[in-house]
Amino acid sequence: MTKIEELYQTEDWKTEKHVPAIETKEVGEGIKVKATVGKEISHPNETEHHIRWIELYFKPEGEEYPIQLGKYEFTSHGESAKGPDTSGILAEPKVVATIKAEKPGTIIANSYCNIHGLWTNEKEL
Repeated sequence: MTKIEELYQTEDWKTEKHVPAIETKEVGEGIKVKATVGKEISHPNETEHHIRWIELYFKPEGEEYPIQLGKYEFTSHGESAKGPDTSGILAEPKVVATIKAEKPGTIIANSYCNIHGLWTNEKEL
């Protein structure tokens, strides 16, 4: 039986265009978390090859389980009633969330490429 964690990849065999890049910045009383797929090298964003979603989690230090911050789905990849890659409307695989965390922990970003599968990355806060 395959376990879900065995399906997540952390290193891209070509370059780092699939691994979600995580950036954090303190803003006021919160923390701005940005996750981008294709930060260094753009990921294709077309009907037949695209990032479908990004999920963000926060695992507080000392806790057993992470807390889901959000799941962000990207559903515009150029398709229209006229066919693939005809609309000119594209959803870029980037998300921003602002959180408040009472203790340190780890931000986890997961993403899904419709051709190359599941990807994950982590960043300590």
